[in-house]
Amino acid sequence: MTVSDVTVAPPAPPKTRRFEVTWQTALLAVFGLLVMLSLTRVITGANDITSDGTIRTAISFAVPIGLAGLGGLWSERAGVVNIGLEGMMIAGTWCGAWASLSFGSPWAGVIAGAVGGAVGGLLHAIATVTFGVDHIISGVAITLLGQGVTQYLSKLLFVGMKGGGETQSPHIPTIADVSIPGIGDPLQALEKTRIFLLSDLAGVLHGLFHGVSLFTIVAILLVPLSFYLLWRTAFGLRLRACGERPVAAESLGVNVYLYKYIAVVVSGALAGLGGAYLSIVAAGIYREGQTGGRGFIGLAAMIFGNWRPGGLAGGALLFGYTDALQLRQGGTSVHALLLVVALLLAAFAVYQLVAQRRNRAALLTGVFALLVFALFAVTDTVPEQFTSFTPHLTTLLVLSLASQRLRAPAANGLPYRKGQAK
Repeated sequence: MTVSDVTVAPPAPPKTRRFEVTWQTALLAVFGLLVMLSLTRVITGANDITSDGTIRTAISFAVPIGLAGLGGLWSERAGVVNIGLEGMMIAGTWCGAWASLSFGSPWAGVIAGAVGGAVGGLLHAIATVTFGVDHIISGVAITLLGQGVTQYLSKLLFVGMKGGGETQSPHIPTIADVSIPGIGDPLQALEKTRIFLLSDLAGVLHGLFHGVSLFTIVAILLVPLSFYLLWRTAFGLRLRACGERPVAAESLGVNVYLYKYIAVVVSGALAGLGGAYLSIVAAGIYREGQTGGRGFIGLAAMIFGNWRPGGLAGGALLFGYTDALQLRQGGTSVHALLLVVALLLAAFAVYQLVAQRRNRAALLTGVFALLVFALFAVTDTVPEQFTSFTPHLTTLLVLSLASQRLRAPAANGLPYRKGQAK
């Protein structure tokens, strides 16, 4: 054999390094975002963008969205699309108010809200898992059913009560707030100094750790608990396998039907908790139409988070923050947010150019950054009609920008029957 007879294999293409989010990079990203917000506050004078009131309001708006999204995560990780989250939230708002009034305890309302949402989840599971109904059709039906049943029950039970009526309940007992002792006054004083970054950090910490509802703390703890159960236990591995390869899971002895039922019922219970939060904590009263589409925004947060609890929580906070801004200072704060968006787009364009070598994508992102900055420069405020649409516009923009990196569970929404070949 000569040297010419030896076939030389071509060099292997370089492996693309996949970017992974760790707690260190997450903390760095949060710090960078805080610096951008602080810089924007100094430039524009919109002090509300990092105030403790805005942060507290953002959290109160983010919690029901996050709970709905967490419910969607459980369901879709098991392969069942849950468009009915809105209807399960509606059931949670009514059941939470009714039980709080009936038993005189808001925590009874929390439990009842979860049970009401779980009943909606059970109906969705029966329709989709057992009878093979299209998941979208079943979800829409659950939402319509939730609206109709709660309207009927309100007329039946709330009419005649003091402060109640056909579309609302009497005032509900509230859940106590808690604070870390000794930090309220110092943080509030530091926030009022308007020092770059330090006062912004004080405002954020004051909003996070002072006057927080116990229900909010429980809801936040459900995020790491869901991560642990779904990604660190054998139960979670089997449940996620039902959403990825149900036939393979069945071949290993997993009861796919059972795991789908568990996931969808838990999904409904979490959405019901989100509804109970709206009536018990956020408003202190049940009103018809209280959810306002938050179940659908929760689905958007789940998709933005790439079907992961951490990303879902970030998406819920984003939607809650934009919603809080348009209530706090309206057009002024939203106008200041344009500068933040321009800075974020510019940073993303640099990342695409340097780290990903995507020249065209970086150019396009840079053009968008310049357009947003130009809009910020030539205007002084944002029309009121636009500010009220800000949360929904944020939903559309986030989903369009994040669509390139998303991957739903492989068998999500697909029909499954025991013993099927593929």
